Amino acid sequence: MPSRLFFWSLTSALAGFLFGFDTVVISGAEQRIQELWGLSASLHGIAIASALYGTVIGALFGGWPTNRLGRRSTLIGIGALYFVSAVWSGLSTDVTMFIIARFLGGLGVGVSTVAAPMFIAEIATPERRGRLTALFQFNIVFGILVAFLSNAIIREVGGENAWRWMLGVEAVPAIIYSVLCFGLPESPRWLIAQRGDRAAGIAVLQRLRPEASKEDIEAEAAEIANASGVEEKGGTHLWSRKLRKPVALAFLIALFNQLSGINAILYFAPRIFELTGLGERAALLQSVGIGVANLVFTFVGLWLIDRAGRRALLYIGSFGYIASLGLTAWAFFTEHYSIVPFCIFAFIAAHAVGQGAVIWVFIAEIFPNRHRGAGTSLGCGTHWVFAALLTSVFPKMVELMAPGYVFLLFTSMMVLQLVWVKLMVPETKGVPLEDLQRQLGVR
Repeated sequence: MPSRLFFWSLTSALAGFLFGFDTVVISGAEQRIQELWGLSASLHGIAIASALYGTVIGALFGGWPTNRLGRRSTLIGIGALYFVSAVWSGLSTDVTMFIIARFLGGLGVGVSTVAAPMFIAEIATPERRGRLTALFQFNIVFGILVAFLSNAIIREVGGENAWRWMLGVEAVPAIIYSVLCFGLPESPRWLIAQRGDRAAGIAVLQRLRPEASKEDIEAEAAEIANASGVEEKGGTHLWSRKLRKPVALAFLIALFNQLSGINAILYFAPRIFELTGLGERAALLQSVGIGVANLVFTFVGLWLIDRAGRRALLYIGSFGYIASLGLTAWAFFTEHYSIVPFCIFAFIAAHAVGQGAVIWVFIAEIFPNRHRGAGTSLGCGTHWVFAALLTSVFPKMVELMAPGYVFLLFTSMMVLQLVWVKLMVPETKGVPLEDLQRQLGVR
């Protein structure tokens, strides 16, 4: 693999590190924030979910800057949003300031889920696209693990204002990421399909594929231009009948991802463990175990995604979800609390190998070049709308319902996901992006 291709993919994927860190760092601070400002369960849910509201907006409208300004400029802007959010969150003096600051970070998360996987998918070769794009997911779980570890350390040394340091420390990786992004090229598919600059696109392709002949590079550029021309002549738009299959696939993979309960479990992990009788400190340390399990099994997903394929991983994840969530529900119903942490770790493993490894890759590769920005925004926006809703209502759900019923609900949703994978999901492993248009009926 050309070193440039890997380095540029990894740099873009570092947006995922900030995404993972930002998503989970709040878990170590959320109970202190509720205490400090005397928040009701409903207002507390809104405050903790405020980043997700920003994420929804960022994901729904992230296609606009990626198409108009380019993938590279968008990735640089994401780093700035993370930096401002981290500093402002740590310095917040009331819940209103906190909500605004977290909302800005959420915008960065939302746009990053659109721009980073899309950029990697557009520069990668078909046989490496899965594992390179899945670097985004790897960095998400690495960021999650670092956030859990950071929270555990800062809790011991941070004193009264530990929660402020937990949130503010994110400013450091945000600066590093932004600087690295200045060294990225623009996506050759954006240059050819959106700007119409074939010469610039060829120049980037030559840097990406130094081993390829001039004829092969010209042929790849011609295929990109041809596919973009077909889309333009066909006059298709995102909601046309031609795109109904990729639209449905993007919507449903994002919907089922959240109906597993993954974000609620990540955001409220210490609280869930405390429901089993663990003390606050032990619950926070158990949360670090979630980060470790997530990282280890993400490696498994990365290794398998271009070997077994996307559909096979979704099967594995679905069966793992059903078993682990079902056992968690049983443990709460029968008061076998000692097995709950192990069930949660198994759930995280199933997610890391299945949906976690596949979702960003799949959404970024199923849309044609001209519609990739809008289509990826649709899939990511759906993901974050349901993440925001679930995170907002989860504290109230646990207050009103026995935890066993909550996990039983998540289990039933994963049975539906298994049926969907069986009936609707195609295999996209190793297929060039332009050929996927034919496979999905777009061309």
